[in-house]
Amino acid sequence: MKIAVVGGGQAAIAFAAKMRELDSNAQITIVSGEQSLPYQRPPLSKAYMIGDMERERLLLRPADWYEENRVDCLLGTTVEKIDGLNNCLSLSGGGKLEYDKLLIATGSRPRELPEIIGGKLKGVYTLRDMKNADALRSEMTPGRSALIIGGGYIGLEAAAVFSKNGLKVRVVEMADRILKRVASVETADFVRAVHRSHGVEISEGLGLDRLEGEGGRVTKALFADGSAMSCDFVVAGIGAVPNDELAKDAGLQCSNGIEVDGHTRTSHYDVHAAGDVAQFEFRGSNIRLESVQNAIDQAEHAAKVIAGSEERYVPQPWFWSDQYDMKLQIAGLNMGYDETVIRPGSHENGQSIWYFSGGRFIAVDAINDSKAYMFGKKFLEMGKDITPAQAKDPDFDLKVFMRS
Repeated sequence: MKIAVVGGGQAAIAFAAKMRELDSNAQITIVSGEQSLPYQRPPLSKAYMIGDMERERLLLRPADWYEENRVDCLLGTTVEKIDGLNNCLSLSGGGKLEYDKLLIATGSRPRELPEIIGGKLKGVYTLRDMKNADALRSEMTPGRSALIIGGGYIGLEAAAVFSKNGLKVRVVEMADRILKRVASVETADFVRAVHRSHGVEISEGLGLDRLEGEGGRVTKALFADGSAMSCDFVVAGIGAVPNDELAKDAGLQCSNGIEVDGHTRTSHYDVHAAGDVAQFEFRGSNIRLESVQNAIDQAEHAAKVIAGSEERYVPQPWFWSDQYDMKLQIAGLNMGYDETVIRPGSHENGQSIWYFSGGRFIAVDAINDSKAYMFGKKFLEMGKDITPAQAKDPDFDLKVFMRS
């Protein structure tokens, strides 16, 4: 069986590894537009950007893994067209690649600031790939001024890195608070306090009007309230969009990502999708999950389906974010929550926020509290419905409850 993978990220490698495990004879080919072998992306905004992780350690698999597992990797190659009628990919340079099954794992890309407001000035960055991280490393001189547009996890992680390296950092968030789309008020309050204790200025409810520059490089930001600030460089952390253009051109059903069923199949039976680019049903809503966990699990599930499984993909979401000495671990998805409770942590600087919808436990944010994360994750996997009162009670024994 000939299997092609479009994309060179976490989902692509997870799929190839699982596919090889399940089928020793499959011909597996990964097509990636990047020149580098597939690498981890989360460390780009943390350890790699400050020089604590070398490029080789970013690689998801060493170079000899591909030869040992008979996985062909076409680097620096883009797919220009998917021909679903003939199960064939048209490649840059005029090549063709036939397949019996195809996985689209093209991921997502960061939203960029519009050119009309200065988004194309030099010194304005997004943070998604190694090239961006390398460029930002050259900007990090102590005493310089960094402006971050967007108070989500990417922006806040970058703020922590810059602040720890002696830069003056300001985060500007258009919504009325940071982490508006992804976390509770309680989690946002804790994270904000940590950043401010490290000297980061956080401005909420403030929109960017435009960026101005000299000699083609950004020097100033002007805001919606008429205020302005000088800055040496800017990082935009304003969300991501799925790389689904190739799928749309091929006639696959797409809406904020490639629509897949519970078996990771697209609207074309021989074509699957996984990772950031895939949209699927979860608790009655269509969602995309931009996380390492989902990229791995969904891609491995696609391999199982191609190998003959009829099991449906049931995600168990988890995420993490490292900022300064704060470790935020998240289990579940807080989508649709209507109640939160705070549980004291086992350490003075830790706590957990438990999310409920109609009294049903759906997610937990554990801040410097790995035990709360572990128990919350287990409860979700086991379907154990802890109540808000139980979660809030510091004397309620989570270990005993798990075993009950």
